[in-house]
Amino acid sequence: MGKARKTFTVSDERALTALAHPLRLRLLGMLRADGPATASGLAERVGESSGVTSYHLRKLAEVGLVEEDADRGTRRERWWRPAHEATRWSNADFIGDPATHRLTVSMRREIYRWQWRLLEQWLAEEGEWDKAWVDAAGLSDNLLVMTPQSLREMTAEIDAVVRRYRDAPPPPDTTDSARVVWLQHTVPVRGELPL
Repeated sequence: MGKARKTFTVSDERALTALAHPLRLRLLGMLRADGPATASGLAERVGESSGVTSYHLRKLAEVGLVEEDADRGTRRERWWRPAHEATRWSNADFIGDPATHRLTVSMRREIYRWQWRLLEQWLAEEGEWDKAWVDAAGLSDNLLVMTPQSLREMTAEIDAVVRRYRDAPPPPDTTDSARVVWLQHTVPVRGELPL
């Protein structure tokens, strides 16, 4: 079993509001993927002013998603780091309240948009990659008949495999390695498939 990741559990409207903002989600993702950064460094990457990124980092800090990296900071320039490695929430927890459910939908839309941009980037760059990477990358879809319990069990099994690879030591020869993003969506459909 892989090591447990420090995980932020979204349980209230304040955290949902913080995460439902597109720029905040993006800033949090950058800090998690690339490590600590300053508001001005992040601003340069996202095409915003440092005042804007600083404001949104403070909003993320208010709910405990990011924190100052005191070891790197100075009085003039604050460094920020993610407070957790992952975020977890249950959409079902917010179904009874239309306002918070809308926030979960907004947050997921932003995540799906990011995933779509990532896939578009791969399609644009695929020709520049070594054939071994192009052959190894892929996509898949399957139509299954399941119960909520069997879907949870399948998801847990897949997550265990992903964790095993995520937590494995890096390959000794890093000249042929790259970061790989694993995307997974499992959703029930009613009626005909929207093809």
